[in-house]
Amino acid sequence: MRVIGGTAKGRPLKAVPGDSTRPILDRVKTPLFDILRPTLQGIAMLDLFGGTGAVGIEALSQGAGHCVFLDTNARAVATIKDNLTTCGLTDRAEVRHTDAFIYLKHTQKSFDLIFVAPPQYKGIWVEAMRSIAERPHLVAEGGQIIVQIDPKEYEELDLGTLKETAQRKYGNTILMFFEPVSAAL
Repeated sequence: MRVIGGTAKGRPLKAVPGDSTRPILDRVKTPLFDILRPTLQGIAMLDLFGGTGAVGIEALSQGAGHCVFLDTNARAVATIKDNLTTCGLTDRAEVRHTDAFIYLKHTQKSFDLIFVAPPQYKGIWVEAMRSIAERPHLVAEGGQIIVQIDPKEYEELDLGTLKETAQRKYGNTILMFFEPVSAAL
């Protein structure tokens, strides 16, 4: 696992010890960042279920201004911090050992990009999307949410304030792109 582009290109990323996370594969990360690259400069990002931090770190490496990483697993939090240090990106990151749903319920921040890649097969992505939809200020004007799941987890959602605008499938991974309804019209 490594950073694929930007200022930290080629730097290795540590995996979280054990099997509690599912890091994004390069065959998914490369096309994802081909899509995102034109919109990354200076954005504020939330990596909701941080894991190794690979997606947020990639965004920072390729121009994002700031990223908040959340994870409830202490080993994941330590891994994210180590990976940020290795990549020289700690000054533009905030790593929080906290529950994503508590954070979503209480933060007053807005983000240009929210990345949602929770543990598989537990319906957590649906709960996360409903939590974000209930607090529309979380997504900045012109912002988006990207969800990474296994195709078997997919279900169509009626979120009211958010609309699915695109979907890409890479092997056993689906990336779904959501925008606020006003932006998606």
